[in-house]
Amino acid sequence: MAHDVVRGVAWPYPGSRFPRHLGVVAQRTVLEGTEPARSVVDDAEGDWLVSDGVNDPNGNAVLVCMEHLVAADGTIAPLAAMPPGTEVWRASPDEPWRIQQHTYADA
Repeated sequence: MAHDVVRGVAWPYPGSRFPRHLGVVAQRTVLEGTEPARSVVDDAEGDWLVSDGVNDPNGNAVLVCMEHLVAADGTIAPLAAMPPGTEVWRASPDEPWRIQQHTYADA
């Protein structure tokens, strides 16, 4: 069943849970399960990005609902409490997320 993808949802989210149909730009490798999520960004504008941290995301990213990624990897669910402007990363799914301030590299 098709549905709209929601973006620009004000944070904090009720109950520290991702809103239903919240849009996220995710690498196909993470979405398809060929690589784990190793980096999750909630940028200063409130846009979410999920990457595998090893492959170039250019040409390898799609807009999906965060709920699909959470269903595949439950360790992403608590990240709904992350404030805008932060990023978490880990080397492997067996490691805990490490949080830091997020900034885009100058182009």
